[in-house]
Amino acid sequence: MCDAVKFGQLCSDNVCNTQRTSDSWGEGHYGASRGGRLHKGVDIECSDGSDVLAPFDVTIKGSLIVYNDPNKKAIDEGINLSGEGLCFKLFYVKPIKTSGTVDKGEKIGTMLPMQSVYQGITSHIHVQMCNRSEDPTEYFSDLCQTRVPSEETELIPGRFWWFDLPHYYA
Repeated sequence: MCDAVKFGQLCSDNVCNTQRTSDSWGEGHYGASRGGRLHKGVDIECSDGSDVLAPFDVTIKGSLIVYNDPNKKAIDEGINLSGEGLCFKLFYVKPIKTSGTVDKGEKIGTMLPMQSVYQGITSHIHVQMCNRSEDPTEYFSDLCQTRVPSEETELIPGRFWWFDLPHYYA
């Protein structure tokens, strides 16, 4: 266990690592029921075609086949990774390479077109630990969670403040 490890941004269009909640195809949290089977990962929202980024410095351990089903060929790829003491897989990602190392924030692949297979689903990257019984939820936090200045906070000269509704950053 690596208690202090947290995933950095996974998808170029989801700076907060917002998790998929519920849609007509089900829920995206670890342990959700999916057609009588338990969901063994966490789904992080990502638009079809978006860049997928290394969440921290990682070693690429190869590509993977998600379904091996001709009806799902459009989204049948993923990538095996390790880093920060973790071994994990990302599904629905076309890797740009299948070995080597990548620095945090660098592109490791492209989000595959989930809408072509599951129309109306919230497109997402499925994050699964190599040990499927381990819940990856603890390695994620809201990257946009910030301390909002109170009304009494004085703006300090030399400190830059900016905001991105509904969050303020210092």
